[in-house]
Amino acid sequence: MPSYSCNFMAKPSLFVLVFVVVMYLSTAQGPPPFPGYYPSSSVQSKGFSEYFANLWGPQHQRVDQGTLTIWLDKTSGSGYKSLRSYRSGYFGVSVKLQSGYTAGVITSFYLSNNQYFPGNHDEIDIEFLGTTPGKPYTLQTNVFIRGSGDGNVIGREMKFHLWFDPTQDFHHYAIQWTPSDIIFLVDDVPIRRYTKMNDATFPTRKMWIYGSIWDASEWATEDGKYKADYEYQPFVSKYQNFKISGCTAEAAESCRGDSGGMSQERYRAMEWVQRNYLVYDYCHDPKRDRTQIPEC
Repeated sequence: MPSYSCNFMAKPSLFVLVFVVVMYLSTAQGPPPFPGYYPSSSVQSKGFSEYFANLWGPQHQRVDQGTLTIWLDKTSGSGYKSLRSYRSGYFGVSVKLQSGYTAGVITSFYLSNNQYFPGNHDEIDIEFLGTTPGKPYTLQTNVFIRGSGDGNVIGREMKFHLWFDPTQDFHHYAIQWTPSDIIFLVDDVPIRRYTKMNDATFPTRKMWIYGSIWDASEWATEDGKYKADYEYQPFVSKYQNFKISGCTAEAAESCRGDSGGMSQERYRAMEWVQRNYLVYDYCHDPKRDRTQIPEC
């Protein structure tokens, strides 16, 4: 006589497994929760030349119908810099990345004062780390404070994959920097909040806005495993929809900047991103010296 006990036990186990997989996929896919409001909608877009000028590699940079294109080949990359410096504000841009083999190549949009405080600078980074076919881009966010990016590197990296393909269309990336926190946003969704603990762990000096494309083969893709391959040149990145609203260095002290706070909706959206797309958090890296990152 056949026994049915094993089949009977297997079916619930299979059902549970399928249920768990389906629930996981349902949470990991689809758009993020509504963040409550869209800060980019309150900032007017302006043309590249109203905010920026070429910094280096002018022969690898052009503006056409409101879109800035910069590219890297074996001769040079390119970069740009804001005309003014800022103490706080909203700094956003829409970016479209190149598909295919882009290992070793970094496309960036960031705040820095490295030209004015060499060896002792501050920086707030959004960097797209190039990749190999079939693998997603990594968006790296980082914060350097008073020389922690010079020689004695104390990075505060958090790395993410994205819930869309950044090579198919333009998406908006932004930094909201206030005297009390820094919020990184993707399409108005907060992906990271860095809160001021004290002056030693937070950038407080004026910074300029930069963007660039360059070869960082030593570390950019899987810790340098894959290098830039110039058989695939040029490597092209496109920027548009520049949105800047901040307190310039010359503004009155009463100009403080506002991140809009972190409502319950914004926290929920940020937690969704970090639960599903965060791939590295410096605070959870056992190799890091905890005395250098007291905010963790």
